[in-house]
Amino acid sequence: MLFSLLLLIAQQQTPAIPPKAGPVLRDAERARAAAAKAAAPAPAGEPPRFTKCMDLATGDPAAAIDDAVRWTGEKGGMFARQCLAVAYANQARWDSAATAFEEAAGEAETAKDSKRAATYWTQAGNAWLAAKKPPKAGAAINAALASGMLQGLALGEAYLDRARAAVASGENAGARADIDVAIAKAGDDPLAWLLSATLARRMNDLPRAQKDIAEAVKRAGDDAAVQLEAGNVAAAGGDEAGAKAAWNKVIAAAPGSPQASAARAALAQFDTAPAK
Repeated sequence: MLFSLLLLIAQQQTPAIPPKAGPVLRDAERARAAAAKAAAPAPAGEPPRFTKCMDLATGDPAAAIDDAVRWTGEKGGMFARQCLAVAYANQARWDSAATAFEEAAGEAETAKDSKRAATYWTQAGNAWLAAKKPPKAGAAINAALASGMLQGLALGEAYLDRARAAVASGENAGARADIDVAIAKAGDDPLAWLLSATLARRMNDLPRAQKDIAEAVKRAGDDAAVQLEAGNVAAAGGDEAGAKAAWNKVIAAAPGSPQASAARAALAQFDTAPAK
């Protein structure tokens, strides 16, 4: 009976797969991080106006939008659209940011700058994920991968982002294949292990879930999302003490978070009172 109760708790308290807080940022935070990479100085090739526009995009996004729109009308190309996208991202206007990044990618492809185009497509994918539009995110990341320009960590992160889009769309089989590639190429990212563990639990592969959540805990054991999933996996395995311990860590680490609310709901099904 206890095992059945614990399994029910794990199923009921499954959180939305969180993209990476602290080391594991959430959707919007991950998209902002991607936009920040776009704002970083690149090796060469940007016009002088680009630096000024990007400074505005981080310091005064509204002014940057005005400037970038004017610049776009003056045939500013991919750099104007990149600046516009970053400014929108800094206002959390994710649909607009994603669209602008896609337009920047198109401009880069026209200019035969395949490397920048691939980067813009991945940034568009992250913005679409923050906008809660996973099919559009998947399409953008597919375009980035199809370019053949991503390598190493960037390639692994793109597979991870496509897996996030697949999970959000309920495409578990495709997500599993992409997560495995992400783990091979971006295994230091705790999100890869967290997403893998959660997906394995949902697919009733408990040994894989236990193995992968342990890896996530190694890398980000103080993160609420990681501890919430650690509790879910422990519950699925019938480990009441382990589940309680992990869920109480969630509440202690981030008492006002959605993960803490889920942990309290799980703990409420036991006689033991949760941590305050």
